[in-house]
Amino acid sequence: MEQEKQNNALHFLDLIQKSRKGKFKIYIGMSAGVGKTFRMLQEAHTLLKNGIDIKIGYIETHFRKETHELLDGLPIIPRRSIFYKGKNLEEMDVQAIINLRPEVVIVDELAHTNIEGSKNEKRWQDVLEILEAGINVISAVNIQHIESLNEDVKRITGVDVQERVPDNVLRLADEVVNIDLTSEDLISRLKEGKIYTQDKIQTALANFFKADQILQLRELALKEVASQVVRKVENEVPKNLALKHEKLLACISSNDKTAKIVIRKAARLASYYNGSWYVLYVETPKESPNKIALDKQRHLINNFKLATQLGAEVIKIESSNITDAMLKIVEQKNITTVCIGKPHFNLFKVILSTTIFRRLLNSLSKSSVDLVILS
Repeated sequence: MEQEKQNNALHFLDLIQKSRKGKFKIYIGMSAGVGKTFRMLQEAHTLLKNGIDIKIGYIETHFRKETHELLDGLPIIPRRSIFYKGKNLEEMDVQAIINLRPEVVIVDELAHTNIEGSKNEKRWQDVLEILEAGINVISAVNIQHIESLNEDVKRITGVDVQERVPDNVLRLADEVVNIDLTSEDLISRLKEGKIYTQDKIQTALANFFKADQILQLRELALKEVASQVVRKVENEVPKNLALKHEKLLACISSNDKTAKIVIRKAARLASYYNGSWYVLYVETPKESPNKIALDKQRHLINNFKLATQLGAEVIKIESSNITDAMLKIVEQKNITTVCIGKPHFNLFKVILSTTIFRRLLNSLSKSSVDLVILS
């Protein structure tokens, strides 16, 4: 009882601490020049007109005319000067932001590395400190700076991006907004001098701003924002109200030929619904390694390999009750669709036993799980 009281108190404390933290919004784009900073400054003007105390903590306009003009009328927190290697350099003044305590602060260039000697090594660490102080933050980052995408970006562009933001920083965001442009529009903006000065345009076109590269980076950005939306729905929307994220479970037996059909058809279904999927094999006492023929064991291993190649997660469990095993996995993995084979499949014959099959259907229907019989 005492432990339960302590857990309840800690849970409530966690809620209090979360409510004290600032809200975090991130604009994400496929590359420089898509309009992230422009959009942040537009939003700053809108918030200011609506009586919100908003200030510019750090902004980098790169002297782009249209973007720079949006600074007019916005309150800017002066940067702090740091003498480094014989030069006076400027950084965001985190302490000044915390002392002034605006309702919202704009912080550009989330992946930026701070000058040596700063309190935090990275700007995203500065942002976390500001959020902890209860100040809301609007920031921006390019897709190539996301840590888990580093290898993908290197493969696409040939560039090993050094300044990176951990994925969990994005997961802390209350809102992630994609600023999207077609590759044609982005290249047009570059050629018109709206991204870089004239002396840098040809170099940019020959390197980072190639149409095929932009298209692939755009896909990465769209997928990242989509995954953030799915995560937010799963975490915040009550399960009875949330849209279903499709998760398929394909159940196979040790039968080689028919199992392959089930796996391939389930893979196509998963691809169609853009869902995750699993392949389940329930090893009954009759199919233990010392009782099953060697050729069937080989076929089973090959089927597991095929399933993995097609993107499934393979689950193998030992049980004398196939239905119970299936239902257990359905619940554990939040399965939305169960796929099984036609009546002549060994697995289906076991399930089709009147009482077992009725129980399976009843259990699946109560949890709104679809049952698909593959031909």
